[in-house]
Amino acid sequence: MKFTKTLTAMAVALAATSGSAAYALDELVVAYFLEWPTPNQFAQHNKLYSEKMGIPVKWVAFDAGTAMSAAMASGDVHISYSQGVTPFLVATAAGQDLQAVDIAVSYSDNDNCVVRSELEITKDNAAEELKGKKVAVPLGTAAHSGFLAQIKYLGIAESDLTIVDMAPSDSAAAFSQPNTDLAMACGWGGSLRAMKEYGNTIISGAEKEKVVGKVFDLTSIPTAFGEENPDILAQFLAITAEMNAKYADDRAPMMEAIQKEAGMDMEGTTAVIDVFAFPTIDEQLSEEWMGGFVTEYLTDSAAALEEGGKIKALSDYSAVVNTSYLEAAKKMMMK
Repeated sequence: MKFTKTLTAMAVALAATSGSAAYALDELVVAYFLEWPTPNQFAQHNKLYSEKMGIPVKWVAFDAGTAMSAAMASGDVHISYSQGVTPFLVATAAGQDLQAVDIAVSYSDNDNCVVRSELEITKDNAAEELKGKKVAVPLGTAAHSGFLAQIKYLGIAESDLTIVDMAPSDSAAAFSQPNTDLAMACGWGGSLRAMKEYGNTIISGAEKEKVVGKVFDLTSIPTAFGEENPDILAQFLAITAEMNAKYADDRAPMMEAIQKEAGMDMEGTTAVIDVFAFPTIDEQLSEEWMGGFVTEYLTDSAAALEEGGKIKALSDYSAVVNTSYLEAAKKMMMK
């Protein structure tokens, strides 16, 4: 099952439902992305979450983090695994009571924008050659924030481009057509890999990270869900951390299950997961992540979005970063 929702529709949903969901659990519903391979999909495939937690776990695939927010607002999803920072900021700015409880994955070159090869656009001529062109961007996502940072770096104004809101999978399909009017498309995972068959990135590697900053996804929850189900949430995080450790030790026995749940072939799964990093619980609890950096990053990113007229930032982001469930998960793993 897949859910998609535009940024505008999501904001309407948030305003209507924020803070109203109650959580009496008959099953745990977890949002995730297809074509986004992660170690915990080994546990997903083998039903280890349900087995270890003693509750049915339903995994629902989404096309974008904005749709995850809307589903959490309506009470249809309890945990969003690997939600982008920008959708999280958009949702909290719209009044949704969410918390970041875990760093799902860190990545840089698996989220980017691609220009058509035949246009021969580089960072040196992009300011001129991209002007007036059509660009597909999944609005309200981390790819959107990365796109804004890149065009600013390249000296391009948003008004110089025709920007259309498209999910990465749709952008990749359109980008593959020889008569497409898209000059550039932005996305992640398998969709980004497909785009690269017909184009090239303008900025990548260390230069992109310098321009965009760290790129990472969160595990996010409605605050009320965590308050009402702290043990369930901590168990989920502990199992996820166990899968990350198992992957770091020897990923070979896990890859077939990961590939199946990601909905990709093995070549694509390997290519994507190779550029991912999965921080340990100790790393996440350090100052480098949730012990300090994440709050600062959310604050700075929200300020940038506010400056661009995208959101009204919160006055304080420390309350939306909650390490207590991760700390509880660490204690569970030590027993």
